[in-house]
Amino acid sequence: MATYGYARVSSRDQDCAIQESALRAAGCVVIRSEKLTGTTTKGRVELETLLEFIQPGDCLMVTRIDRLARSVADLERVVERLRAKGATLRATEQPIDTSTPAGVAFLQMLGVFAQFETALRKERQLEGIAKAKAEGVYKGRARSIDESRVRTMKQAGISPTEIAKQLGIGRASVYRALGNTQTDV
Repeated sequence: MATYGYARVSSRDQDCAIQESALRAAGCVVIRSEKLTGTTTKGRVELETLLEFIQPGDCLMVTRIDRLARSVADLERVVERLRAKGATLRATEQPIDTSTPAGVAFLQMLGVFAQFETALRKERQLEGIAKAKAEGVYKGRARSIDESRVRTMKQAGISPTEIAKQLGIGRASVYRALGNTQTDV
């Protein structure tokens, strides 16, 4: 029976060192880390590696449940995969241990709170964007296509496919710039 650690941070400028240190102190023999969003488990190669590799009797350890998943659905999928393999989940900073009924109950409660926290953060972000737009500060992403140039090239008789090649953009972008949604011209 081995204990495997999983550490995750959300952005490139963050560091997993504190989590890794706590996992080592908790007895993890292998620790996998990654820098990806917690809003989904999709694309998390290191987590997937651990879930594939883990054996009956093994334990997956995290420092906090939000390092593993921020949605109840993702959390349930991970826990079910561990359960199906005969493995458990524990956390160093929270009383989570899926080998006990109390640990499972606490896990489920924390999963709900992690998902709630993500929803609140997104709501605050959208409020901030709306406020910035109202104040004229937020204008969105700058246009990457010079629509007048696309129209000029089309008026010069250049085909949409050739315009796309010359400008290094997709044909759909050419049609959008021309106000035409057809793609078979």
